[in-house]
Amino acid sequence: HNPADEKRRFYRLVFHKKFRDPILGSYLPQVIEKGRAVIAKNRKHRLFTNIPKRGGAFWSPVAFQHPATFATLAMDPAEKEAIVDDLDAFKQGKDYYTRIGRAWKRGYLLFGPPGTGKSTMIAAIAKHFEYDVYDLELMAVKNNTELRKLFVLTTDKSIIVIEDIDRSVHLTTKRSDNKPHNRSGGESSNTTLPPKEDDKDDEDTKLTLSGLLNFIDGLWSACAGERIIIFTTNNKDKLDPALIRRGRMDKHIEMSYCRYEAFELLARNFLDTNIWNESQFFHLFGEIQKLLAEVDMSPADVAQHLLTERRDTDACLKGLVVALKNAKDIKDKAKLKEQVVEIHGETGGSRS
Repeated sequence: HNPADEKRRFYRLVFHKKFRDPILGSYLPQVIEKGRAVIAKNRKHRLFTNIPKRGGAFWSPVAFQHPATFATLAMDPAEKEAIVDDLDAFKQGKDYYTRIGRAWKRGYLLFGPPGTGKSTMIAAIAKHFEYDVYDLELMAVKNNTELRKLFVLTTDKSIIVIEDIDRSVHLTTKRSDNKPHNRSGGESSNTTLPPKEDDKDDEDTKLTLSGLLNFIDGLWSACAGERIIIFTTNNKDKLDPALIRRGRMDKHIEMSYCRYEAFELLARNFLDTNIWNESQFFHLFGEIQKLLAEVDMSPADVAQHLLTERRDTDACLKGLVVALKNAKDIKDKAKLKEQVVEIHGETGGSRS
C-alpha cells in the first residue's frame, strides 16, 4: 500500500567510456521508448465517464472491451482507408506538430443520422490506437472550472468523446451577429470585455460555449500530448460554427446510410463467408444493390435484418429485400404526395 516501503530494485549497466555517447544518447532512450510501448500495448484499456460529486467531478473507469475494428466497420472502403491514413499520419506526427508550434492533438466531427455507426467508429479508432476513451457527459459538468479539472485528469494517448453534442442546449445556441469583434476582424473573446453581473453568475454556475472552446484548443489543450477529441452529432447545422471550425474539429466525417459496399462487409460479418460462391443468392444481391441505391437505410437497420439467429441465410436476405421494398414504397408515396400538393398549389384549385 505504501510504495516507499518497498525495496528499490535496479540494474547496473557497466560499459567502457568510449561507448558513453551512443549508449546514453541513442541506445537507452530507445530501450525506454520500446518499454513504454510494450506496457501501453499490454495494459488493459479503459472507458472513463465523469461522475459528479461534492467537491468536483472525477473520472470513473470500466474495462473497455468493445470488439469493433476498422475491418468490421460498415462504410465506404475508400472513405475508411482515408480515415485510417489520416489517423496514422497523426500518430506519427509528433515532430511535425512540434515544428509548427501546435499541440499534438486532432479533432474529429462525426455527423450523420442515428444508426450510421458513429459510436462504432469511435470504438474502432480506440482499438486502432489502443487508447483509453474518456466519455465526457456535458450535462454532468457544472461549470468551466470543473471542465478544465476533468481535462487535466485525462492522460496522454487518449480519446476524449462528447457524443450527441447537439443535444447540449447551451452549446447549440447561435451567437448573435451584433456581438463585438476585435480590431483584427476575428471573434471577440468574452474575457476581453467587462462581464455583466449575469455573465459572472453564468461563469460560476454554468458551462459556456467559451469554456468548451478553450477546452478544445485553448492553453489547457496543450497540457498533454497525443490526444484525439471526437464530437458526434445527428444535426451538424445546429452547432455553433466556432465549435466545429477547422483547427478545432480538423476533420469532418459524414457517417451516411448503408450502400452496397457497406452491405457486402456486413454480409461477410453476419452471414456465411461462402455465400458469395452460391449462385442461388446472386439475384438477391442484385436486387439489394439496386434497392440500396434508392433507399436510405442505416447500417444498424441492415445489420438487424442479417442476424441469422433462428433463420438461415436465404431467409435473412429475403427479409432484407422485403424491408427495403417497403421503405421504397413509403418513399415513393411520400414523393407522390409532395408532387400532388405542389400541383394543387400551382393551380390554386380545390382538386388535385
